[in-house]
Amino acid sequence: MSDLGARLRETRKARGKTLQVLAKEVGCSPSMLSKIETDQATPSLRTLHRILAALDTSIVALFASEASQDEISVMRAEERPSVKVSHGGASGAILLERLTPTFPDLMLDANIHTLEPGAESGGDIHHAGQEVGYILQGRVELIVNGQSHFLGPGDSFFFASNLPHRYRNIDPGTSRILWVATPATF
Repeated sequence: MSDLGARLRETRKARGKTLQVLAKEVGCSPSMLSKIETDQATPSLRTLHRILAALDTSIVALFASEASQDEISVMRAEERPSVKVSHGGASGAILLERLTPTFPDLMLDANIHTLEPGAESGGDIHHAGQEVGYILQGRVELIVNGQSHFLGPGDSFFFASNLPHRYRNIDPGTSRILWVATPATF
C-alpha cells in the first residue's frame, strides 16, 4: 500500500478539509499531515487511526476493490498488501499485513502485525467493535483499559474495542500478532 499518503490526501480533499482543519481534528501539525500525505513520514498506528476516523473512513475503504463479496479471495504470502506505520524517534516500525480483502462493506478485518524491536502503537485507540489476537512470535505488552497483559507465543486475547487499548513489543527481536477485528474500522 505504497500509495497510502496519496489516498489519504485524495480522501481529505474529497471531504473538503484543509490540512489545517484535519490536523486540528487529529491532534498533529499540518506539516506532519503533509509529510504523511507525501510519504515523507509514516504515522503511528494511533495517528493513522485518528486520521481515518476524522475522514470517516478506514484502510479497507481507502483500498476498496471492485470485487464482489460473494467471490472467494486468496492472498498469496508474497502478494499480501501491507502498510508500515511507526511511532517515530527510537521506536521501531509496525508492519500491518492484510489477510482480508478490501471489499467495500467488509465486516471483518484481519492483519498480521509485525513489530520491530521497540515498536509501539503510539498511544490509546478506541472505537466500536471487538478484537481478538494470537501471538505468533515474540513477546508483547497489551494494555487494555489501563491494565497490562504480558503475552508470548501461543497466547491469545479478546476485548471490546471501545476500551482504550495499545500495545508494544517487549521482545529484543521481532514480534508478530495475528489480529482480527470487527467491524473493519482500520
